[in-house]
Amino acid sequence: MAKNNSKAKVITWILIGVVVCGGVGAFIVASKRDQGTSVTIEKVSRRNITQIVSAIGKIQPETEVKISSEASGEVVFLGAKDGDTVKTNQILVRIKPDLIETQLEQFEASARSSQVAIDAVKAEVSRTEADLKRISELYKKEFASREEFDRAKSNFEQAQSRYQSSISDYNRAVSALKQVKVQATRTSIFAPMNGVVTSRTVELGEKVLGTAQMQGTEMMRIADLSVMNALVDVDENDIVNVKIGDTARVTVDALPDKSITGIVIAIAHSAKVNKLGTQDEVTNFQVKIRIVDNDAKLRPGMSCNVDIETETHRDVLSVPLQSVTVRDTAFNSSPDITQSRLKNIDEDKNKRASKRPPAVVFLNDNLKAKMVHVETGLSDRGYIEIKSGLTEKAVVISGSFQAVSRDLKDGALIKVDTSQKMKWKKE
Repeated sequence: MAKNNSKAKVITWILIGVVVCGGVGAFIVASKRDQGTSVTIEKVSRRNITQIVSAIGKIQPETEVKISSEASGEVVFLGAKDGDTVKTNQILVRIKPDLIETQLEQFEASARSSQVAIDAVKAEVSRTEADLKRISELYKKEFASREEFDRAKSNFEQAQSRYQSSISDYNRAVSALKQVKVQATRTSIFAPMNGVVTSRTVELGEKVLGTAQMQGTEMMRIADLSVMNALVDVDENDIVNVKIGDTARVTVDALPDKSITGIVIAIAHSAKVNKLGTQDEVTNFQVKIRIVDNDAKLRPGMSCNVDIETETHRDVLSVPLQSVTVRDTAFNSSPDITQSRLKNIDEDKNKRASKRPPAVVFLNDNLKAKMVHVETGLSDRGYIEIKSGLTEKAVVISGSFQAVSRDLKDGALIKVDTSQKMKWKKE
């Protein structure tokens, strides 16, 4: 009996301990719940909001000329190397032609042969003309037959035809000879413009192909580095916001500490599609940006990042970007939803299924979250314009991201982060 009493007492004390521990735990959880969600806050303020479209691309000169030869042959002279500054009509390359000299001799011989043929046929024309006159006089006096007259006339006409043909042959030979002589003069290549040699791809002794035969060998590139552009690819969703004359801020990877000003001068009308037909398909439009404050350190082909300022609204109400979120207000306007409202809510949701959820912000209302509908405008990288729904000096909840985007509900208790609590008062 004593053992049973002892066992009962132990069980009783264990139950009491469980109840006490449970009560303490519940009290701690309730205390933490009562403290509310930890958040940061910021005051609504006025500022200038500039909408930015970002893109990446390359630095390229406004004018760049590829230098090739019309004649094929061996490079026997080079007048410039990479990085050299050249002037208009400065000799760049001289080529010893492989075929020009041979062709020149052939066409000169052909022209001489054609001239000899003309002289021979001309003499034949004179002879047949004299025969025709003689036979014609005899035919009139009936000392020559009709057959003899017709034969003399035919011989004269044939000689005239051969004479005209030989003249045509001579003209063709002379024309071909002139063309070869022109090609012979083009074995020396001169600079077509002032600029800098940005690329030289041949060396002395190399054989090059001329453009007279095929595409030809590119030997050099000359660029005017005094006028530079940034060629960037802008996403199809952003291109509608970009217009001629927009200001751009260009940052070159090689000059990370310097921001270069540019102006949009051209926007492509045709798209560039990368990875067509795949899940990674991307559609961009090329935008040309003229570099205004050119830097001598810029080089063609340098990578760059560009921020195009497409629109600016000045002195407008704004809040941090992370303060604005979306909510299905039917489920968030009240912490308790009765079964009688569920059907109406579902019907309302179906009607609004194709509509964009309304934008909202949460205000700090005596340590309670107050959800307010807002109309937004432009945004930059940190703030977004508020067109309606808020007044200046109101205090919005700006973080954390999870709290604003998911956790907070209208009327929920909040706890202001002590490190951020009075930040807005210092502004």
